[in-house]
Amino acid sequence: MTELTEPDDPTIQPAPEWPHADGQDITDPQVAQAVARLLDLPGLPAADHEAAYNLLHDDLLAALNNDPAEIASPVTGPDGGAA
Repeated sequence: MTELTEPDDPTIQPAPEWPHADGQDITDPQVAQAVARLLDLPGLPAADHEAAYNLLHDDLLAALNNDPAEIASPVTGPDGGAA
């Protein structure tokens, strides 16, 4: 049987490694959570990738638009003190 490409063919590109998206080096918890969802992407059908990337985009945009002071401040009770 004749092979279509020889192993030494310089036009053959190796399959890229899937990016490691565990979020361990990301300090913002919202961003880490959004990026960690990428770990599920290799198991999803290709037809679902667009929706997954759209959700990632929306989550990252929401994290970008959040005020870090609101996230870091303690929750206040009805009297204005810490709850």
